[in-house]
Amino acid sequence: MAKKAPDEEPTGDLSIEGEAPKKSKKKLIIIAGISVLLLAVLGAGGFFGYKWWMGKKAAAGGDNATEQKAADAHGEKPAEGGPGAAAGEKAGEKGAAVEGGGELVSIPPFLVNLADPQGRRYLKLALDVEVKDKLAADELNKNMAKIKDSLLLLLSSKTYEDLASIENKILLKKEIVERMTLVLGEQKVMRVYITEIVIQ
Repeated sequence: MAKKAPDEEPTGDLSIEGEAPKKSKKKLIIIAGISVLLLAVLGAGGFFGYKWWMGKKAAAGGDNATEQKAADAHGEKPAEGGPGAAAGEKAGEKGAAVEGGGELVSIPPFLVNLADPQGRRYLKLALDVEVKDKLAADELNKNMAKIKDSLLLLLSSKTYEDLASIENKILLKKEIVERMTLVLGEQKVMRVYITEIVIQ
């Protein structure tokens, strides 16, 4: 029976215990690296997604502001409270008096596909129409189906390029007045106010 000397250490146990901490450190570094990389990818994706969605909303909001400036420059007076307020306040009313003596009639929003080659774009458009008097407002409400039909055909024939610039939006307003005049008769439609426009 040989006794072990206290100075001797078992070498087999040390090598196994010595490798275990090295492997756990390597795993920890790999997991931390993958976590950092994953967070960077998710952060970049979130950033670009935010810019993409907010860019579309800002562009849509910019169209309304630009349209308002152009209407003011051409002497057209918007409904009381600005374009958004007119749609919200008068949506339930059939006709409301306007300062100049005319009546203001809200038309529900249109949602149409544009005539773009790929067919991926659409237009949402809400209008308030200023007519000469109460009789003209009643006639407009009575002929709403004809007016909607005429305007849907007009709007769905437009492309994104036809509506992109402010000049083209003003031209669209004139075309809408012409289409309504064909249905209602001369001198009944005074102005059209675009209260909401979204082109995507």
